[in-house]
Amino acid sequence: MFYKLKALYNEYPRQYWLMITGIVISTAGGSMIWPFLLIYASGKLHLPLSTVATLISINAGTGLFASFLAGTLADKVGRKGVMVFSLALNGIAYFFLMSAETYPQFVVLMILIGLSNPLYQVGADAMLADMIPTEKRTEAYAINRIANNAAFGIGPAVGGFLASTSYNLAFYGAATGFVIYSLLLFFLAHETLDKTLSAAKTDSLADPVQGAEGYARVFRDKGFMAFVSLMAVGLIAPTMLWILMPVYAKTNFGIPEAMYGWIPTTNAFMCVFIQYSVTQVTRRHKTLPVAAVGMLIYAIGAGSVALMTGFWGFWLSMVVLTFGELTLVPTASKYVADTAPADLRGRYMSVYWIGWGLARTLAPLIGGFLNDNIAPQAIWIGGLLIGLISAFGLVTLNSITKSRAALRT
Repeated sequence: MFYKLKALYNEYPRQYWLMITGIVISTAGGSMIWPFLLIYASGKLHLPLSTVATLISINAGTGLFASFLAGTLADKVGRKGVMVFSLALNGIAYFFLMSAETYPQFVVLMILIGLSNPLYQVGADAMLADMIPTEKRTEAYAINRIANNAAFGIGPAVGGFLASTSYNLAFYGAATGFVIYSLLLFFLAHETLDKTLSAAKTDSLADPVQGAEGYARVFRDKGFMAFVSLMAVGLIAPTMLWILMPVYAKTNFGIPEAMYGWIPTTNAFMCVFIQYSVTQVTRRHKTLPVAAVGMLIYAIGAGSVALMTGFWGFWLSMVVLTFGELTLVPTASKYVADTAPADLRGRYMSVYWIGWGLARTLAPLIGGFLNDNIAPQAIWIGGLLIGLISAFGLVTLNSITKSRAALRT
């Protein structure tokens, strides 16, 4: 066992493992509070769910803008700088969240977090693609997710316990985790952006015309843009579950934070112990069919919540949803990394994460509307239908891609 682990360690650069370590530290901290943020905000603000949920939409909508900026910065300035800045800003925002009392205060802090998150994600994905050759990327992204979810397995369970006593303790944990990772990157990481390639081929931040042309090249990639659009639609379903199920479970079925915390922890442990095995299967197949299967499972997991009435039912819905996550997410990351030209990796990753941002922007609004205007269970029926549309679209995109490839040969 030791020799296998040593061999695995030697397959990847040391900086990759530095990133893995930092992910564990920051995610363990951040996940102490994020699953319970709407519960916390609802208790502070005493507003309808549809109104409180707009905080997540504001956060995600800000992230859409930041994603464009992140791609350009990552391709021009470098991956390391944007990652360090993002983590530090996140830590500061989480520290001040514990003092927020009014809706405008929450809005300002959600905007700060929304600005910072894409900077890290785009920079980290581009850095990983810089360091890891294509044949190892599926496994590298899978290991990245395993580490992320190992930390997420700790965070909600601890955070749920702490939140039952004092939310401030959970906020301190989140802020500390982000700051520690930012310091690790600042002092120990090196820049992976090829500056000569950047100078020759990437756009100047000072030239808006060239900057627009850089993204125009991405937008002209019709296959990639179709993929991003379908991902954005389909990810609404699991996003509604992650954001709204904690409030749904507590409001309608009286499940407290301390108990609910074990549901996201189950997701994390599944990702830790099953992800690599699932990846060994999915890597043998084409990316788009695998993505379609993953999206279908996502849809079923979200839709199943409508049938559940207690802790174990919600737990089962999370288990089903997690199999969709294990199937889809590493495969989608590899698809983007393989599709992107080396000089535009930051922008391709940026546009890909804009799809996630759109899902996070729309999911609370759609879910809150369905909850307040139809019925709480309507959230999950809507999620099921949305996910099925995306899965069918990915199947169709795969057929079109195969047909075009056949014509070229």
